[in-house]
Amino acid sequence: MRFLPVCAVFMALGAVQAFGAAAEGKAIYDTKCKGCHKADGSGMPAMKMRALGSAEVQAKSDADLKKDITAGVGKMKAQTVTDAQAADLAAYIRTLKK
Repeated sequence: MRFLPVCAVFMALGAVQAFGAAAEGKAIYDTKCKGCHKADGSGMPAMKMRALGSAEVQAKSDADLKKDITAGVGKMKAQTVTDAQAADLAAYIRTLKK
């Protein structure tokens, strides 16, 4: 019976960390990404940019999202961020799921 309370604590800590990562990711997004991807992640259709909440983007793994952020993809240039910041951005992008 001691197992359940311990699991509940770890689950709660995980939720707090995930929320913190997304909140940190939003702050980075606002400074580095919002100019092209817009505040809501809808992007610019004239540039043939996929919405970050689209099924195609959301289907990518976190590792693939981090690679896209740090190496660039298509017309998007690589962003200079730490690995932790790229992970936070990926967590924030997950919140844009439609």
